[in-house]
Amino acid sequence: MKMTVKILTLKSETEAQLLSGLLEQADIPHMLKSFHDNAYDGVWQTETSWGTLWADEENRESILKIYNEMSPPGTQYDET
Repeated sequence: MKMTVKILTLKSETEAQLLSGLLEQADIPHMLKSFHDNAYDGVWQTETSWGTLWADEENRESILKIYNEMSPPGTQYDET
């Protein structure tokens, strides 16, 4: 069984939906996990970040490449 790991923390629902659509087109299995919490009416989610993207470790490089291609200049993910 493959190990699913957190690949990225996403800033907004729009970013999450766009990336998810691009990953689906590339046939890369993934899962989005929102930080929304009904107890706090979503306040935590909007003040920090929207949620996370999880996938197999073997897809990390492909996912980060797609994420960086869709992100505006200066906001790309850098692993260093």
